[in-house]
Amino acid sequence: MEQKRVLVVGANGRIGQKVTSKLSDKGYQVLAGSRHADNLDHDNITYVYVDLLDGVDKLVKNMQAVDVVLFVAGSGGKDLMKIDLDGAVKTMEAAELAHVKRFVMLSAVYSLDRAKVESSSIRNYMTAKFYADKWLMQNTELDYTILQPGALTEQSGTGKVTLNDGQASDNSLENVADVLVSVVGNDNTIGKVITMHDGETDIESAVKNS
Repeated sequence: MEQKRVLVVGANGRIGQKVTSKLSDKGYQVLAGSRHADNLDHDNITYVYVDLLDGVDKLVKNMQAVDVVLFVAGSGGKDLMKIDLDGAVKTMEAAELAHVKRFVMLSAVYSLDRAKVESSSIRNYMTAKFYADKWLMQNTELDYTILQPGALTEQSGTGKVTLNDGQASDNSLENVADVLVSVVGNDNTIGKVITMHDGETDIESAVKNS
């Protein structure tokens, strides 16, 4: 069976680079969506120019024959409304227009808890995530999964995590990327919001039982 084509939006970010490489290693056909082609040289990876400031019509053109859109883009706090919120929503709209059904969103722990969003030290970022996640759940027909890790760290990946215990704790970038790859391959995660942090259960087992 031919492997799925996955468009990674934000492929040049810290998570994006890892997840594109890992998807490629699994045999997926990967479209690496970014404004920059640097650091994306890998088997099974095709670079596509994606600028989240562009209109929906341009985004649609890069989604033809795509099976999964994986949104891991972010502005690093520099343009939260245009990238983290509106860029995410435009990507969802483009996916539906391109008849892509599967959409995986990298978000943040507690993004859907309004009280925690309002008390957060990074409230503007969390607010952008709140509304992007709400839009995905309530205003689209996409087969979504929303992954909500806590703080990201540069620690080595352990291959072990804890999902859905509601706690905010550290997450190695490697573990987050591995969970995203596992989510793409496990349809049991469709329609779910999954919290995660580094833990004690191997990733494939944790995702299959999420």
